[in-house]
Amino acid sequence: MNDVKFAIVGCGRIAQRHAEHINKLGLLKAVCDIDYKKACDLANKYNATPYQFVDEMLEKEKEICVVAVCTPNGLHAQHSIKALNAGFHVLCEKPMANNVNDCGEMIKAAERANKRLFAIKQNRFNPPVAAVKDAIDKGILGKIYSIQLSCFWNRNDDYYANSWKGTSDLDGGTLYTQFSHFIDLLYWMVGDVKRAYALTANFAHKETIDFEDTGVVALEFYNGALGTINYTVNSYKKNMEGSLTFFAEKGTVKIGGQYLNELEYQNIEGFEFKDIPEGNKANNYGNYVGSMSNHDKVYENLIDVLLNGKSISTNSFEGLKTVEIIDKIYQSSKQHCI
Repeated sequence: MNDVKFAIVGCGRIAQRHAEHINKLGLLKAVCDIDYKKACDLANKYNATPYQFVDEMLEKEKEICVVAVCTPNGLHAQHSIKALNAGFHVLCEKPMANNVNDCGEMIKAAERANKRLFAIKQNRFNPPVAAVKDAIDKGILGKIYSIQLSCFWNRNDDYYANSWKGTSDLDGGTLYTQFSHFIDLLYWMVGDVKRAYALTANFAHKETIDFEDTGVVALEFYNGALGTINYTVNSYKKNMEGSLTFFAEKGTVKIGGQYLNELEYQNIEGFEFKDIPEGNKANNYGNYVGSMSNHDKVYENLIDVLLNGKSISTNSFEGLKTVEIIDKIYQSSKQHCI
């Protein structure tokens, strides 16, 4: 443990995971939630001070170094900017925001305050993902020709009931809440997206959510690679698959499993991935699981950056690029919606 002091804004399920890792690596001093009972419950568990209002917490808790923003997507920018303006570093949950403009305002606030804005992209730490990324960077696969991203999950009406999830303002869309980590990997491993052509539809959640539950997307990357995304939250009764398949000059590789946790296929010229370690389990949300739970590695990197001057694993610009790519997809889908 070190003496880095943290606060958490938003005390929902993902905040529990943040508090767990903060408790191992630093000190949780304060928590805040508009539902004061949630704040008190989390505070009591870690001997922190509960608050109902963000401004009050930021005013009183001057010993804090980092504020973890775990509120709904549509509030990430508001709460991050307040924390940055108050003089604190910020660790923002995914997505960084649910529109490009807000991401830009967050980055500007961090620059004005000379503070760090960390974006959470934990799928980068999945062992097979990290191994394939390293191989791509070393040229082992050669030129990437095309990539297929498949996201086949289940989210039924109970998941969205009595929640901000599914609303256009606070959620923003299936690609933001369920699959932004996957979009980040396209940017991180392949490159920036030049064009997107998308078809989306809402088949099974018409009375539940304000946006799509299914989409198919064609992508053109600036480096010439082509990509496709096939995503849905209509996989019958449970998550089926989260996978990335690379077709490249010197090989083909598929990372699969329910949440990019398995190396399912490899055929590479003069090379073989061996002894890839087992990763963490997925984030558990009761009846649902999400992406692999690598928040421990996110926090370890944050501590290394602040105390040891190490490189940040995901900077705010990369958080912005994820949102920018999703925005391109959704802008296209408005022209070609079913």
